[in-house]
Amino acid sequence: MLQKNSDGHSAADPQNQPARPPIVWKRLLKWLVPVLLGVGAGVVLLPLGVVFLTSFTSIGVTPSLAPWQKGWSWENYREAWERGNFLLAFANSTLVALAVTGFQVVTSALAGYALARLKFRGRQVLLLIILATLVIPFQLLVIPIFLVLKWGHAINTYWALILPTAANGFGIFLLRQYFLTVPVELEEAAALDGANRLQILWWVMLPLSRPALVTLFLFTFIAEWNDLFKPLVFTTRPELRTVQLALAEFQDQFTNNWPLMMAAVVIATVPVVLLFLAGQRQFMRGIATTGIKN
Repeated sequence: MLQKNSDGHSAADPQNQPARPPIVWKRLLKWLVPVLLGVGAGVVLLPLGVVFLTSFTSIGVTPSLAPWQKGWSWENYREAWERGNFLLAFANSTLVALAVTGFQVVTSALAGYALARLKFRGRQVLLLIILATLVIPFQLLVIPIFLVLKWGHAINTYWALILPTAANGFGIFLLRQYFLTVPVELEEAAALDGANRLQILWWVMLPLSRPALVTLFLFTFIAEWNDLFKPLVFTTRPELRTVQLALAEFQDQFTNNWPLMMAAVVIATVPVVLLFLAGQRQFMRGIATTGIKN
């Protein structure tokens, strides 16, 4: 309700105004949010810390006390690297991950640009079909994929590890959403200078979409590096072993030697952690700026 002041002007009824939170609650929330974030970070990092400390211990030594009892020892890492033959596995995983990532960047850029800028009948239906593929587990498609690879004589080759995931609906949708944030006027200016669609995509859209490209690169590379299913199903040759397959075989051989197993886990994890740390700034920009347009 409105009440009149002594000078005749109306004023809001203080009883109908929403109550403001006390200053004490504001201060409490100011301190509570960092505490909760710190607790969450601790919950996530605690297992990684246990793995890291265990990798420096010997059998029968308490992991949390080992570094201070005997100092830091790299013997487990040397032994795990030699016994697990990780050099070949690293080379295979790097080759497969880079090849799949390259294919996905190319296919996602072409399809994403077409869905974002080209006007053709059935575009929205096609986009919905691509999004629908995201809810289909890869395991349901393994039999037809296996038959196709066998028909193409690709089983037990690098192509069996690359082709099944050479295109992905997530990458198409990610780049399509980011392309929508790029002003159309930039493309029109390039078209006036005589550039065709492919030249516009290469010289205008892709340089402006670096955060989305880095995000797609990190997602794809890490997923392929950690993939165990494809090497386990489509390959049997020892020379095609990837890091995760080598790690699984290493675990079968040294089930009771936890320090040696944890050293192998750290060896297999360090490359992707370093890769993420190198591209985290562009990754955060790509996540923050993608999906703000329909």
